[in-house]
Amino acid sequence: MKKWQLFGTTAIGASLLLGACGGGNADSGKGEGEVKGDGSSTVGPIIEKLNEKFAKDNSDVTVSSGTSGTGGGFEKFIAGNTDFSNASRPIKDEEKKKLDDKGIKYDEFKIAQDGVTITVNKDNDFVDELTKEQLKKIYSGEAKTWKDVNSEWPSKEIKAFSPDQSHGTYDFFTEEVMDKGDIKAEKNADTNVIVQSVQNNENGVGYFGYNFYEQNKDKLKEVKVKDDEGKTTEPTKKTIQDGSYALSRPLYIYTNEKKLKDNEGFQDFMKFVLEDKGKSAEDAGFVALPEKDYKEQQDKLKDIIGKESKDSKKEDK
Repeated sequence: MKKWQLFGTTAIGASLLLGACGGGNADSGKGEGEVKGDGSSTVGPIIEKLNEKFAKDNSDVTVSSGTSGTGGGFEKFIAGNTDFSNASRPIKDEEKKKLDDKGIKYDEFKIAQDGVTITVNKDNDFVDELTKEQLKKIYSGEAKTWKDVNSEWPSKEIKAFSPDQSHGTYDFFTEEVMDKGDIKAEKNADTNVIVQSVQNNENGVGYFGYNFYEQNKDKLKEVKVKDDEGKTTEPTKKTIQDGSYALSRPLYIYTNEKKLKDNEGFQDFMKFVLEDKGKSAEDAGFVALPEKDYKEQQDKLKDIIGKESKDSKKEDK
């Protein structure tokens, strides 16, 4: 019997019904049933790619994943409405406490690397790099014009765009650039709207995950970032993976430990995620972790569920 596969694709948390799966000749795992996730719209495209591959040989498992943002995803995870939560930032202390208060044990898995990419309008011919301090001046509202950022730049009013508070990218930027200060910019839950806003405003500036820039690089201009030590780096697969890019970050899946132990279909999906070793992340425009990181997390998963994956057994022979 064929199952329907659900993928989260919108920035407001809806899940889109894509189509029937079960194209493989045999199931690669023994599991069956449903697995529900939600969370980061940045991580969402990776889950879609993983899900497309997983569905081919796991017709008795239905995986759904919404994209209500990292914060929204954690709210559903804490409420017990989901089995896993996708995140573009680490879980916060207050979220940990809420899970602890409810007696929910969780596990953290890193699945890819990302680099928050700063972009300006394609026709901007003067902004090639920015320091974190200059970014802070822009997004705190202290700098009203480009001349306020750099005295050699024109006195043109800056139009700053940002993800809203539901996004892990917003939280990451607040921590890494703003020193936890408020972001004063036009905010939107939909990253595609931010891309379009920078594209349509001659003095626009925005930030978002690396894959959104990769998908729109013909429409936007990427800006290099100078780190705290004065080194200027652009986001590339190499600099994002090795962490030398100033705004590189891991991407996560958080799993409900009890639900993971009780649901063999969920176990099969998580094995598949880690055995994929970042190929789906690369397909979605992100960057794979070093291979050793996936191996370490495969071992961690085995310890949690108390059994080895099929592929791991084959490798040990």
